[in-house]
Amino acid sequence: MTVRAAAVLVAAAALALLLPGWAAAEWTLTKKGSVVTYDARSLMIDGKRDLFFSGAIHYPRSPPEVWPKLLERAKEGGLNTIETYIFWNAHEPEPGKYNFEGRLDLVKFLKMIQEHDMYAIVRIGPFIQAEWNHGGLPYWLREIDHIIFRANNDPYKKEMEKWTRFIVQKLKDAELFASQGGPVILTQIENEYGNIKKDHATDGDKYLEWAAQMALSTQTGVPWIMCKQSSAPGEVIPTCNGRHCGDTWTLRDKNKPMLWTENWTQQFRAYGDQLAMRSAEDIAYAVLRFFAKGGSMVNYYMYHGGTNFGRTGASYVLTGYYDEAPLDEYGMYKEPKFGHLRDLHNVIRSYQKAFLSGKHSSEILGHGYEAQIFELPEENLCLSFLSNNNTGEDGTVIFRGDKHYVASRSVSILAGCKNVVYNTKRVFVQHSERSYHTSDVTSKNNQWEMFSETVPKYKDTKVRTKEPLEQYNQTKDASDYLWYTTSFRLESDDLPFRGDIRPVLQVKSSAHSMTGFANDAFVGSARGSKQVKGFMFEKPVDLKVGVNHVVLLSSTMGMKDSGGELAEVKGGIQECLIQGLNTGTLDLQVNGWGHKAALEGEDKEIYSEKGVGKVQWKPAENDRAATWYKRYFDEPDGDDPVVLDMSSMSKGMIFVNGEGVGRYWVSFRTLAGTPSQAVYHIPRPFLKSKDNLLAVFEEEMGKPDGILVQTVTRDDICLLISEHNPGQIKTWDTDGDKIKLIAEDHSRRGTLMCPPEKTIQEVVFASFGNPDGMCGNFTVGTCHTPNAKQIVEKECLGKPSCMLPVDHTVYGADINCQSTTATLGVQVRCRGGKNGA
Repeated sequence: MTVRAAAVLVAAAALALLLPGWAAAEWTLTKKGSVVTYDARSLMIDGKRDLFFSGAIHYPRSPPEVWPKLLERAKEGGLNTIETYIFWNAHEPEPGKYNFEGRLDLVKFLKMIQEHDMYAIVRIGPFIQAEWNHGGLPYWLREIDHIIFRANNDPYKKEMEKWTRFIVQKLKDAELFASQGGPVILTQIENEYGNIKKDHATDGDKYLEWAAQMALSTQTGVPWIMCKQSSAPGEVIPTCNGRHCGDTWTLRDKNKPMLWTENWTQQFRAYGDQLAMRSAEDIAYAVLRFFAKGGSMVNYYMYHGGTNFGRTGASYVLTGYYDEAPLDEYGMYKEPKFGHLRDLHNVIRSYQKAFLSGKHSSEILGHGYEAQIFELPEENLCLSFLSNNNTGEDGTVIFRGDKHYVASRSVSILAGCKNVVYNTKRVFVQHSERSYHTSDVTSKNNQWEMFSETVPKYKDTKVRTKEPLEQYNQTKDASDYLWYTTSFRLESDDLPFRGDIRPVLQVKSSAHSMTGFANDAFVGSARGSKQVKGFMFEKPVDLKVGVNHVVLLSSTMGMKDSGGELAEVKGGIQECLIQGLNTGTLDLQVNGWGHKAALEGEDKEIYSEKGVGKVQWKPAENDRAATWYKRYFDEPDGDDPVVLDMSSMSKGMIFVNGEGVGRYWVSFRTLAGTPSQAVYHIPRPFLKSKDNLLAVFEEEMGKPDGILVQTVTRDDICLLISEHNPGQIKTWDTDGDKIKLIAEDHSRRGTLMCPPEKTIQEVVFASFGNPDGMCGNFTVGTCHTPNAKQIVEKECLGKPSCMLPVDHTVYGADINCQSTTATLGVQVRCRGGKNGA
């Protein structure tokens, strides 16, 4: 052993005596490794406490070519850590056959995080949920005899341990744990087990204890966590998942730090859901409430959601994932969420010595008002959080002799326990609005061809049974589709005597959607929803004397991703009847059924260049069910994100140059009557400059010539700032470990900044007084000032950025107008050059 190695081990032994939590693992250090441990206050790197602002970015949900930009922007947003799950079913689709290439190159992603001087949190699971197909568990697990997922069950534990050790060893081989000099500082075993623990009674505790000990035995050299729990076995750290962990979660073990592994930046969406937004103000409020109570790590789930490519999304989940995150689906800044949280991170980090090492105390300042104080008197350092937890009630409190205005449900940070440097409800950063522009490549050579799937008859099938079979057992999660077909004979006396009566095909299904055919004619479609399990297909059909054929194309929109009964989830036809016959109801459930898994187009990969020639294509016709459409198109100019507007279609799958872009379901409308998702992302790394093959499988009815190739910009930027808000953020700077004020007058102003290489070319809206609405949809109020637009044009046109005063005297506004909020609302449009998105 070298002198340096011996010194490292001596230091490690010393730390073991000093640092709580050290015994969590038998640390194996290399010469270049770091010691990661914890005390009740925070995680510690080499014995030093630190703050961790983390963001979830999942490597399979973005192409590798995009990872550097995402990481750069995450770091720009004030993050120092990136979190990701590990996706077992993507990496091991068949037992012993592994895939770590392309979007699945986990090692490359983690090394890239380290190259950006950031830490990594790896959530192994191996159950992950994540709105990912089957919660990340491989389908083949279901076929192991006597297996019960996530239970004290030997068959499951055997496979779980095998995978966990395989991944740990893979990361060790690449020297990715912090104990080896890598970026990984935390690893997670299991995932939100509290949600299903009741399903396993006392055996749930035995399973968790086993999982913890198994994880610790891998000797990663970094702590392990279990999320969404108040306690965890041994030295494993329990963590919180949710929206407001500072107020809804209690850590039972006071020797462990308060860590927040999922701060949801929006509610994830399923098809049929309304747009679910979460404001920047509410996220910031939740973060500061958590830190004020002693938290020291927050992970934003998601910081960038990306795309559920191919068939990777769970049941009914949108293809676009967490589009309202600080970086949207395309990796563009979602303002003001991005900037408002960036400023929060910078403020806390600038005063972290007092926060992490100071004495923590609290004061009640009134009903719903409180102060949380972190103070180092010997160094004259003090940081305080003033909270107003009342809903709809702004107020003023007296703290250490000074009056402070605190808006409802907000937290103010006071530097030196005196000066407001940040308030969660005062947003001083610009807003941005996304816009879509149809590219001229849409109309260039817009020639579509089609190939219709053969609707199989009973005699064409090989898998035949008396009753319809369960769907997942037939498709093996290799396809969303299973054909069911049956035939039956009718006599003339069976058919309705009246011409105005048509028989009705009635099918009860536990799948997700269904398209029906009778005697080769399309009769309609039906669907379920994430909220209502199962559905009824009821469509009138034209039947004839003699042999009739009923064919049903059953579809599953991903497998369920959670629940204690995950291994038992089933899909398919549960009942099939013909109603309205002259001789009564005809029950077809035991009539004899044929089955055919997957589509011919899938089997032959006709969506790729190698498979496109395996079928006969012909000129496209609109409104053909169970039909493939294809065309070629060129890549749009520039580097703005590219999307397809699928509003003219109904439901199916999209492929570009053989890559699965994802499922689309435009015909599934929200309560407001709009598609849950109409546009679908095509990452530019999927594209060539010329002749890109676009293939679409349409289940129902659609008009392919209406599909639009578009580009996306965030060139509309806005300000909405009130003169009544005191200045913040840019009124301070750091001096060593202290914050110093640099603008005692607290000047009110707002800054507009275009994307790189663009300038402000148009002032779309400007008003001072009481403007209403949001960025992209402002309207003037009753106290509007006509001069505002002219003043903004003079200050901003032709510039890449401009600074605008928020002062009624500048705009000639009547501050005594009865309804004024003394607010400046501005929307400008940037143009020219690349947008840097």
